[in-house]
Amino acid sequence: MKTKKIWANFSVQDLDRTTKFYKQLGFKHNGASDQLTSFFFSDENFIIHFFLRDILEPAMKGPIIDSNVGNEIIFTLSADSKEDVDQWEKEVRQAGGTIVSNPEEFGEGYYGFVFADPDGHRFNVFQM
Repeated sequence: MKTKKIWANFSVQDLDRTTKFYKQLGFKHNGASDQLTSFFFSDENFIIHFFLRDILEPAMKGPIIDSNVGNEIIFTLSADSKEDVDQWEKEVRQAGGTIVSNPEEFGEGYYGFVFADPDGHRFNVFQM
């Protein structure tokens, strides 16, 4: 199988809140409509679309997990240094995200933390 591109689709409750959160963290906005807001992540411009839940759920052909009580997936965002990890943790807090685990070393040469966006979607900020 050959695919041209891959992106992710998440469900959210409030498009304006989601747009504000990711813009405040410095991600490049990819556009919006009355159904979704979209952002580019990383130098490769990986796209995550954040759809209103009532729009995305029928397309999923099944229920969407409540990300506040279970895990769906965790994306890892690569940081250049420990100082960058610590700065991200501060910025996530200021933007209204939830720090799931504080920055810490785990294993030799690994440093990072986990946060959740306002809808409970989890991201790992990681430096190695």
